[in-house]
Amino acid sequence: MSQLFRHLPSVDAVLSALSGDKDMESLPRPLQRDLVNGFLDLCREEIKSGVITEESALGMDVLLPRITAYIRVQARPHFRRVLNATGVVVHTNMGRSLLAKEAVDAVVEACAHYSNLEFDLATGERGSRYSHVEKILCDITGAEAALVVNNNASAVFIMLETLAKGREVVVSRGQLVEIGGSFRIPDVMAKSGATLREVGATNRTHVKDYEGAINENTGALMRVHTSNFRLIGFTKEVTLPEMRDLGDRHDLPVLEDLGSGSLFRFDGMGLINEPTVQEVVAQGADVVSFSGDKVLGGPQAGIIVGRKKWIDMIKKNPINRAMRIDKMTLAALEATLRLYLDMDEAREKVPTLNMITMPYKTLRARAGRLAKVLRTELGEAWKSGSEKASPAWAAAHSRSRTSPPRLSQSFPAICMCRSSSSGCSTPSRRSLPALKTTLSVWTRAHSTQKSIDWPQTPSVRP
Repeated sequence: MSQLFRHLPSVDAVLSALSGDKDMESLPRPLQRDLVNGFLDLCREEIKSGVITEESALGMDVLLPRITAYIRVQARPHFRRVLNATGVVVHTNMGRSLLAKEAVDAVVEACAHYSNLEFDLATGERGSRYSHVEKILCDITGAEAALVVNNNASAVFIMLETLAKGREVVVSRGQLVEIGGSFRIPDVMAKSGATLREVGATNRTHVKDYEGAINENTGALMRVHTSNFRLIGFTKEVTLPEMRDLGDRHDLPVLEDLGSGSLFRFDGMGLINEPTVQEVVAQGADVVSFSGDKVLGGPQAGIIVGRKKWIDMIKKNPINRAMRIDKMTLAALEATLRLYLDMDEAREKVPTLNMITMPYKTLRARAGRLAKVLRTELGEAWKSGSEKASPAWAAAHSRSRTSPPRLSQSFPAICMCRSSSSGCSTPSRRSLPALKTTLSVWTRAHSTQKSIDWPQTPSVRP
């Protein structure tokens, strides 16, 4: 065994052999050296474990293809594209919403050039970065003022820290939600310095419950939209107009954490209707917070809209600087919001809305077009084997909590799982035809080592 180690090529010898490979030349020399060292370490482990037993297996002509394949895999960016095969459009673990082309173009423009990020072109003086999106947010939602921070957790935190620090905030027990990453409303409230005063029962809360909890130390009344679960059956919750009336009688602000925050009405489409930001503002909420990268379909952001009196107080909070958004987020958010000035255009151009509202017939047609492309790309490989017998299709119907290794390690990776506890969901019935086609064909392509250039046009993009 010890003699086999002596037959391993040196790092410099491998680097010299790789010098003519165009893919390798694009990598920084230090990275090439590190990756070659990593591969040679693997070879040493294979010698120790008895995988490599012959000197001939260590010849450069044998090792070079393996080294090349190893480097190509290891040199991939850690943060990279995946194919979402979960059937979940807005997937937290896979980057949430895809941006509209207009938003992507705006980000590129903001990154490639100087901008008026905090410069008032009319006066020639320092300006506010929030001015780029405040007016359009007010125009769309009907609010008096608006502010944007880096995510909705920050929005909830700064809202509470500004308006209720050291005071009590009354919330229904049935709305003390937990979302991904163990983010819980009570924990955020505690960090903000506000004191949680929970009222009612898990399934039923009445106006009298809120009113009975109000005292001289009450700072606000708060509603939290349960966007990630539903209580059904013997239930009761206080409506926003009722909460508004209670707030007026006791001179207290009414806060609403709307979570995913939709600007688009989904009623009449066979989907569960979510309250829109416009409706919540119109019904009297003083301050409303919601995410920019979920149902809205924009970049990650925490958007706060509401009455000018309260929004101005939040703007002046020094913590705001630690939570502010950058120029790329601003550019993407403004471009996305512009599409919402025409709801029909937003539905067509905002990928999240487009996918959520896409008719079943359209999905079937897209799956058929994708199948045509794959037949062309794969040729004879398309015809071999049974789709239902493919490992990928079997994996899609297994109880595995994560994607099978072959799928998750492909490039681009195909991500799917069936356990809601791991942040993924079972593929919906609407997505299964296209999912079956894509996964089974991917498996054949993988077995033939043929690379597929996945189509980028919306009509055939998996």
